[in-house]
Amino acid sequence: MTVLALVCLGIAVFAPALSLRPALPVWVGAAVTSTALGGAALAASATAPVQGVALAATLVLTTLAAVTGGGPAVLVAFRIARRQPDAGPDPAPPPGPLRGGRVIGVLERGGVAVSILAGWPEGIAVIMAVKGLARYPELREPNASEQFIIGTATSVLWACAVCGVGNALLT
Repeated sequence: MTVLALVCLGIAVFAPALSLRPALPVWVGAAVTSTALGGAALAASATAPVQGVALAATLVLTTLAAVTGGGPAVLVAFRIARRQPDAGPDPAPPPGPLRGGRVIGVLERGGVAVSILAGWPEGIAVIMAVKGLARYPELREPNASEQFIIGTATSVLWACAVCGVGNALLT
């Protein structure tokens, strides 16, 4: 079951690349990633704690799945928040008031994953505080606070969910 859980985590790492294909809607990548994460969770619930190479693979795959899978999840959350129907391939999202959000989201999810896997969940509060202080001057622009809250909440919740699966393999 450990191998199955690691394979599912590997799929969760690479499935977000489906969202990069212009012929597919963004929700396809998010759905495949979420399904793979669910499969990893089910397999992880029936395993003994990992050791050796499987331990290293778990840590690496969990961190990568947290970082890569959050992007499509955030885009789907923005689409739901805008209440736009999915009419086919996703056009490029209109630029929002907060620039650099994708790169910041990757760094945020990576920091959250490392904090949780290192056994220091208080690090999430530090990451959130730094991000909030850095974005504070921009949050008065129209739609900025909504974009900030939706993106940050989705990103952090995704990273926490992935790390929960990773921790199931570790303990």
